[in-house]
Amino acid sequence: MSSPALTRYLAFRRTLGPRPPLVHHTVRARGLDFAVYRTPTVAGTVPLLCINGGLLFDHSLLWPALAALATHRQLIFFDQRGRGRSASPPGMQASRIEFDAGDVPALRAALGITQWDVLGHSWGGGIAMLATAQDLVGTRRLVLVNAVGITSAWLPPLHDAGVARLTGPTRAQLASFDTQQLAHPDLHTHARYAQAFFPAWFADPGFAMSVTPPAGTSAVGAVVAARLRREGYDWRDTLRDLSTPTLVVHGAEDVLPLAEATRTAGLLPQARLLPIAEAGHNPFWEAPDAFFTAVDTFLAEGPPHP
Repeated sequence: MSSPALTRYLAFRRTLGPRPPLVHHTVRARGLDFAVYRTPTVAGTVPLLCINGGLLFDHSLLWPALAALATHRQLIFFDQRGRGRSASPPGMQASRIEFDAGDVPALRAALGITQWDVLGHSWGGGIAMLATAQDLVGTRRLVLVNAVGITSAWLPPLHDAGVARLTGPTRAQLASFDTQQLAHPDLHTHARYAQAFFPAWFADPGFAMSVTPPAGTSAVGAVVAARLRREGYDWRDTLRDLSTPTLVVHGAEDVLPLAEATRTAGLLPQARLLPIAEAGHNPFWEAPDAFFTAVDTFLAEGPPHP
């Protein structure tokens, strides 16, 4: 199957220099050991924290996908609590996304960083918004990439939108799931569903076929995901005073509707919306030139230091 998006991505990759090293170390914050990963520092800039989505996954969802941003700034990634190489919390069944958000300013303090920029993708965008609302002084600029909505209204229709996006066996596999099972924190169920849904995140089915769906491995993440589906959420009161300059980037053909990004940009006082054409949930893959140019330009604006 031909893939215009994959052709664009491979052409973009050929323009890049060598990938910078990513160094792992352990940071203690809020009583837990977190796995943190950093590229080399870049003089005259603040670092960029990159928060992955997916809830079941670690930082590798965004590395090396975002490596092109390391040309102009240090990138920092971390495995959220109970994901990847970060420790699981006690009382795991009480886990919720607000705990993940609270870890972000604690990590900034533990790393000795006065101020940074923050980028969040998908559910990581939700974590990034909630974290920035707690840490306005410590966050210079915020980038939301196909972030979840400010309420959970988008979540119930998502399954049918994903089924409609797919064809053939992949459609049948996703359609066979009973989404009511996702209200329970069974890791195996959540991991199988995430893999079945994965191709629907792409606007270009040829690109989707070229990517192996990641394996979800976090029981903590399954607890958080189940709670969000079971209880819903409404972050509007928490976020309406989030005055940090914000770029809301959203692939215009995402099954997570562009209307959600429009609502987010309308609520946040200093937000601007940038739809990216011919891209689904991962514009850094399907439309890399447009994505990286927009993010680099936005982060270069304003004072470089606090």
